[in-house]
Amino acid sequence: MADVNKIDAPALAGKRRAFVLAEDRVGHYPEFRAFFSRTFDLDRNGLAEPGYISSPSGLVYVLVFIGRSGEPFPAGVEIYALPDALEPLEDAAVDRDLWTILRWMIAGVGGEWTVEKLEQTGLLLRIPAALDDNVRND
Repeated sequence: MADVNKIDAPALAGKRRAFVLAEDRVGHYPEFRAFFSRTFDLDRNGLAEPGYISSPSGLVYVLVFIGRSGEPFPAGVEIYALPDALEPLEDAAVDRDLWTILRWMIAGVGGEWTVEKLEQTGLLLRIPAALDDNVRND
């Protein structure tokens, strides 16, 4: 997914973290944990730093990986948008970005996990961002 890119840590001056999503069970399928570990070099970095990605809307998102005693790392992930400190978030843009981030993640996980199946599920559940032709067209 060319619309989502892993990036280096941006300058955070004048920015704020705005919580947008949490997944507390990244390891429910080992392929998801492996994707995050591989993409963000978590075996080396661990909890030392979050991951940063750019999105189609131009917003940057920070992925904060969660560790829990007795569970393989990462156990979970929280996603925060990084808007300017006093700027509101546009909910529709964040929803479209999150859908695109999910598509990027599924494409990276691979195997039985396909973007096509994700899109079919999104259409079935009538997720607004999944219904947007601009999001589904690569």
